[in-house]
Amino acid sequence: MLFHPDQLSFGIVLPAQTRTHADVQFDTQLQIAAQADRLGFDALWVRDVPLNSEDYPDPIGHSDPWVLLGALAAVTSDIRLATGAIVLPLRHPLHIAKAALSTAALSKGRFVLGLGSGDRPSEYEMFGQDIENRKALFQSHWERLAAALRADQQVIDESGRVRNDFAIRPGLQQVSVPMVAVGSSSQSLEWIARHATAWTTYYRSLAVQKDRLALWHNAQAKITTDFRGFGQSMVLELLDNPQAAYEEIDLGGKTGRRGLIGALSAMREAGIHHVAFNLITQGRSPGEVMEEIAADILPALR
Repeated sequence: MLFHPDQLSFGIVLPAQTRTHADVQFDTQLQIAAQADRLGFDALWVRDVPLNSEDYPDPIGHSDPWVLLGALAAVTSDIRLATGAIVLPLRHPLHIAKAALSTAALSKGRFVLGLGSGDRPSEYEMFGQDIENRKALFQSHWERLAAALRADQQVIDESGRVRNDFAIRPGLQQVSVPMVAVGSSSQSLEWIARHATAWTTYYRSLAVQKDRLALWHNAQAKITTDFRGFGQSMVLELLDNPQAAYEEIDLGGKTGRRGLIGALSAMREAGIHHVAFNLITQGRSPGEVMEEIAADILPALR
């Protein structure tokens, strides 16, 4: 289980490679994925970046997420495969349902569907959408997608009618597809607590993140008594020196392994259930960093 009320789980964000103007290195990413699976990490996260622009902070030419997920499913056996996140307003919900069901079947139930709204006006323009409509688009697309992923797998048309003359295959086949909200998705936390199984957001200093957690818990209390997970991404530069103190950097931390253990322990105590590492490697390979995390950090926190 990726989100558990009493545990902290760990993921790796792909692609794990130097942030330069380069396309994704497929062979390298598949090797990293297989290694993360072998080492006992809990999830691999892939992003949905349909277009690149010089105005975007990430210069990597990302793969189509569904193509990469298919390859990841073929080279792994236990680790969860998650999207962080499919840009829901810019994709048709029935296409997402088809891809999600296919990925869930191929991975034998290891797929977690993270969904976001996107925040780039120029990208909305390229796809013929107005970013001012993203809140309503996100909600309507979520409704149709969720219906297609329920046990009865309803196919809803553009007018809101259930169409019994259509079906989406493959079926669920005794597996489910958890739907996770990534970022605010232009929604209230009450809306997210009502519809999503978990909420994930970007890294903040723990004092600030605790305030977000308090808001999240208040929102849940208004909506449901069921557990709703909380996760965050985290840029991580793990230093060779195990004694190096924890230092805040943009969207994450720079530290030795003892500092990382302390930081992650505090996150767990605060009520964070999942951390997805976005690895920065300065002279160290992602594989080497993952080996250290698996050998010295995961056992201390499990």
